[in-house]
Amino acid sequence: MKFSYKIVLCSLITMAAAFGIGGYFFVNDVFKASLEREIEQATDDGSILKFAFETAALNIPSKYDILQNSVIEEIGANLENSGQGSRRLLRLSDENREVLYASDGFVADTVLLADLEEQMRAYQIIHPDRHYYVQTGIMVNALGRVLYLETMRDVTEVYAERTRGFAVYRGLTILILVCSSIVMYIFSCWLTKPVRLLTRATKKMTAGDYSYRAEQISSDEMGQLTMDFNHMAKVVEENIQKLKEEIRAREDFIAAFSHELKTPLTAVIGYADMLRSRKLDEEKHFLSANYIYTEGKRLETMSLRLLDIIVTRRYEHEPQETDVAELFGYLQDLYRERDDRIVTFQYEPGRVLAEANLLKSVLLNLADNACKASEPGGIVEVLGENREEGYCFGVKDHGVGIPPEECRKITEAFYMVDKSRSRSHNGAGLGLALCVEILKLHHSTLMIDSTPGKGSFFWFVIPWEEVPADET
Repeated sequence: MKFSYKIVLCSLITMAAAFGIGGYFFVNDVFKASLEREIEQATDDGSILKFAFETAALNIPSKYDILQNSVIEEIGANLENSGQGSRRLLRLSDENREVLYASDGFVADTVLLADLEEQMRAYQIIHPDRHYYVQTGIMVNALGRVLYLETMRDVTEVYAERTRGFAVYRGLTILILVCSSIVMYIFSCWLTKPVRLLTRATKKMTAGDYSYRAEQISSDEMGQLTMDFNHMAKVVEENIQKLKEEIRAREDFIAAFSHELKTPLTAVIGYADMLRSRKLDEEKHFLSANYIYTEGKRLETMSLRLLDIIVTRRYEHEPQETDVAELFGYLQDLYRERDDRIVTFQYEPGRVLAEANLLKSVLLNLADNACKASEPGGIVEVLGENREEGYCFGVKDHGVGIPPEECRKITEAFYMVDKSRSRSHNGAGLGLALCVEILKLHHSTLMIDSTPGKGSFFWFVIPWEEVPADET
């Protein structure tokens, strides 16, 4: 069942219960008031008839010492016929509660008569046939006799009014419920419209349209829910896009890795087969063995770099305060005796919170790449300076440079701008990828400024204080 139908149904049930209970008490309250009024009138009529009977008895000629039964019957007949426009029903009984006079149609019920006592007015509601009556009873003292006077008043109309009241209220309630159901259905459709829009959005997203957003039509709780849903959809879309990019990157990584393995392995297998299947002179034998060794070393370097990247991603970072002089001193020792490139160092003293060995690996990779990109005798500058946000490390060369469209890709694994130049230096395009992973551990980013034909500048900043994990 639709949510809007549930709202209408629950509202109708609540309204029907409220109208039913309220109508029952209302009609019954009106009925009780009318019935009490009829009972009061009936008892008043009984008192009036008592007074009239006693007065009539006093006016009887005193032929007898006590009031005779025939006189009582005569007075009863006169009282019965004295009603103004209505026929009274009464009954007179003697001291022994034997009926002396009774109107035609008076119900032969003696329950009330048996319970009458002196100075007592009693009544009861009786329902002998299709009519309802108020039966009253009172004692009468006349000329030394104790008599019992009973009356009957027809109150059938009061009960009929109650029945009509229930019927009218029932019909009115049904009419109100029908009209209310139409109005409530319109309101429920309006109230549940945001839910329908959210449902449509979820179906669109389930079908693969992650860019679809639900329309926000209000600013209440449902509007806030729509806003939160759209924000969630945006996050989901971004995450899915990231997953797609990661999958694509992994596929590219596998393809590049397979290609990088295939080239040296083909050469190694070919030269190894040549050495195995034929006899070569000493020079060719040496060249073949040397090529196998060179390609083997390149495979070894590539596997070690891959292992470093994997280990770095799972590495538990334990930074320590490190003097930058130690890092620059390590590079100076490595490049002290290198004659093909000129490596210069210029840095300001300082201390950083970092993993020294990992930063050495980053600087070494950047310096090696700068040397590879420079011509023989070219100058490579390794720089360091204090900044407000942290200590800045940089490596600058004056080599071939990198095209702008390539700058975003060179940090991907196995990506090489100039594959022939990289392979000639036993490169596999993994150095910068490793640098990026190490800098992530230090909450830093590798920045690249490069101009084709003029050189490149790689730099990064190590923050003075370690950034909490939830802020990165």
